[in-house]
Amino acid sequence: MLESVLALGGLVLLRDSVEWEGRSLLKALIKKSALRGEQVHVLGCEVSEEEFREGFDSSINSQLVYHDLFRDPLNWSKTGEALPGGPLGVLRAMCSRTGPGPVTIALDSLSWLLLHLPCTTVCQTLHALSHQDSRPGDSSPVEHVHVLGLLHGELHGPGPMGTLSALARTEVDPTTHLTFNLHLSKKEKEAKDSLTLPFQFSSEKQQALLCRGLGQATSHIFYEPDAYDDLDQEDPDDDLDI
Repeated sequence: MLESVLALGGLVLLRDSVEWEGRSLLKALIKKSALRGEQVHVLGCEVSEEEFREGFDSSINSQLVYHDLFRDPLNWSKTGEALPGGPLGVLRAMCSRTGPGPVTIALDSLSWLLLHLPCTTVCQTLHALSHQDSRPGDSSPVEHVHVLGLLHGELHGPGPMGTLSALARTEVDPTTHLTFNLHLSKKEKEAKDSLTLPFQFSSEKQQALLCRGLGQATSHIFYEPDAYDDLDQEDPDDDLDI
């Protein structure tokens, strides 16, 4: 299904969580686009360029155009290495591209952009990015534009999540189609909480042991010494021949 979605272009949301990271899936889709011969632009915000490029061979890395917002996103160092216009300037520059052929734009991550830019601005820019192939009044044959957005779902409320979901052509959830469950249902959680582990000394078990001991008679140990027992209290080690 994902292959057909990428062939159609548009925005694809890669929503991850604390339990399941989505950057590996993002990089796998980037590799797929590069192998198809597409131009690939990466807007890197959360990890360094060196870390992001790890795992790609030289042929893939040579096709990546990396826009680094991780090193100095606000141009505090004043070295001139910061991208002009910041993240919004980079996104708008991508919207006005004129290069031929299909393009994949990877946003790592959408969550970083939403924390630094208004949600409406991000959504309008995403819409412009993912609909470059259908701009009115443009007679030039523009190929499909694929926008891959990594989104940390647990950082955002229902408002931004709902808006982004409406913009997206599809959401690729890494936790779907697994052979095991990552979360427990309500019924499974209740069964887990009611289970008493064999090594757990609960208050009920303690009371049961105490009540059972109260009704029993006092126990006594009877000992009858034999001929070889050493009962000399002054020299208890006399039988050791020391």
